[in-house]
Amino acid sequence: MAHPNITLITALRNAATQLKEGAHYAWGHHGACNCGNLLQVITKLSKEEILTYAHTSPGEWTEIAEESCQITHTPAGLLIQQLESIGLTTTDIRHIEYLTDRAILEQLEGGFRWLKRNERADVIAYFEAFARLLEDQLVANVQIDFHTLVSPLAEKLEIA
Repeated sequence: MAHPNITLITALRNAATQLKEGAHYAWGHHGACNCGNLLQVITKLSKEEILTYAHTSPGEWTEIAEESCQITHTPAGLLIQQLESIGLTTTDIRHIEYLTDRAILEQLEGGFRWLKRNERADVIAYFEAFARLLEDQLVANVQIDFHTLVSPLAEKLEIA
């Protein structure tokens, strides 16, 4: 599962918002599919630029993610590296492209249901549910040391 962090949560929410606002969506287009729309947000590349880079490797995003070279960093590999740099794994990339991570599907508004990989509204729902799940995980991992937090305040108020 992805590493929960603000950058990834923000990217998922921004990609969902752009899709809601009419960003080009085409599941069969590397630059405008599920991963392509997320990459547009992360990299600021256009769908055409992403398509050009993606075509340096054969296959869909799932195959590109599994075969990207960490040594040569081919252009498609650089795109995968961008996705990984914000906390995604190759498994997450596969799930994003096919909308299949059960933990995310459990977070959907209205409860669990299967989504269609090539439906704009389903991609939006998936990105939003993914962001909520990561946000919940991030908040659950926050630990506050109240003594460290309160001591300086108490000293200033001369309560200590």
